[in-house]
Amino acid sequence: METLTLPESWCITDIEKLLEAQSDGKIIHQGWSPQCEKSPADIDEWGVLKTTAIQDGYYLEGENKRLPSSKEPKPRIEVHDGDLLITNAGPRSRCGVICHVKKTRSKLMISGKMYRLRFPKSHVHTEYIESWLRTSFAQKELNDRKTGINESGLNMTQARFLTLPVVLAPVEEQKVIARKLDTLLAQAESTKARLERTRETMKRFRQSVLAAAVSGKLTAEWCGNKSADWQLVKLLDVVRAKPRNGKSPKGVDYITSYKNLTLSATTSGIFLGDKFKYVELDIDEKSHLWIKNGDILIQRANTIDYVGVSAIYRGEDDAYVYPDLMMKCTPNEKVLGEFLHYSLLSGNVRKYFKDNATGTSGNMPKINQTVVSCTPLLLPSLEEQTEIVRRVEQLFAHADTIEKQTEAALTKVSNLTQSILAKAFRGELTEQWRKDNPELISGENSAEALLEKIKAERAIMAGKKTKPRKRTGTRTGSAA
Repeated sequence: METLTLPESWCITDIEKLLEAQSDGKIIHQGWSPQCEKSPADIDEWGVLKTTAIQDGYYLEGENKRLPSSKEPKPRIEVHDGDLLITNAGPRSRCGVICHVKKTRSKLMISGKMYRLRFPKSHVHTEYIESWLRTSFAQKELNDRKTGINESGLNMTQARFLTLPVVLAPVEEQKVIARKLDTLLAQAESTKARLERTRETMKRFRQSVLAAAVSGKLTAEWCGNKSADWQLVKLLDVVRAKPRNGKSPKGVDYITSYKNLTLSATTSGIFLGDKFKYVELDIDEKSHLWIKNGDILIQRANTIDYVGVSAIYRGEDDAYVYPDLMMKCTPNEKVLGEFLHYSLLSGNVRKYFKDNATGTSGNMPKINQTVVSCTPLLLPSLEEQTEIVRRVEQLFAHADTIEKQTEAALTKVSNLTQSILAKAFRGELTEQWRKDNPELISGENSAEALLEKIKAERAIMAGKKTKPRKRTGTRTGSAA
């Protein structure tokens, strides 16, 4: 762990040594992931938390799925006030997220992708532990404990998690630190929430611009409200050939002539040229797998929120090949590439793709060639398309500026939060408090003494739960 200079009365220990045994004697509870209904559970129904219920520093009880009536609930893994939850599986950014459950409704169970932790209340303050686990120090340690071959599907085993180092302060100082952090971080969290709302507002603004653009509203005044010239067409009417799937050979760890795009190259709706893997292919210069300037790439498989997302490629011909999870199409003379791209990103088309995707109960819903070819589009004249593209790009440039400013501000808030947390766990926030209360941090009140108390109490509890063995066998008597 990165070096921290600690006050004399503090110590570093593994989190395993601080955990309290739960109802069945286990110090970690991992949940259950049955097949649930998509809708959340009503207040009097049992539900299973989704991993999105666990956010960095806060808990969302509404993020759950209803347990079917055909399945019996497991009260042992029901979430209660005071629990500390941590995700143990998912994409890198979502594996290892922590929150303290200050208050929750009843009948909600943890899922198999999360752990539930409890601590001895008289010795360990849960908010203090939550704050420690949010520091960059602890997050680095958590990140090192994640395993998996795919960044979108990592895991953190209990064995690895239990070795996580924790900076432990005397119990009374833990409470003071938690109180101070609650006050200091409140303003930062409020600012962060405002900035995140701005980010969401910009997303809605972009969608409203696209909706106006592809319906004729954006240029209604420009063309004298003559939107009757617009025609209803299918995607197949405005591309040179039917959309075709790509190819996804196994990636290699050396440079080749073939840069095969990954899904993340187009998931944002903007082409990202650094998202690729090198592959070996046996194709010639006429292969459809080569991407040309102006081609549009459509994701034919992804999660339900991203299936059908498109991006237009503006760059050198034949610099990339595209994967099997994408389709490629080339606009013909009836449509401008950027106008077609904006049409594909608009709300109506995105809904069309979602509604026609197959396998929506799984992780990778798909759309096929027929669905994509039949995508309904409204097509104005080339002159109006040109004006629409100009206006959309102008409005999006304005949104880009606001979004960049928002992201920069969010980075500053995040850095401020980490700076405050670092000061707390170097003892800087409570330096004067320690000078004023030496008796609360020394001797039997030191962190080392606290560890011994926890160890002794766990041993006593373990002894109480040990059941005596039943005597077996039959009595033997004297031979007659």
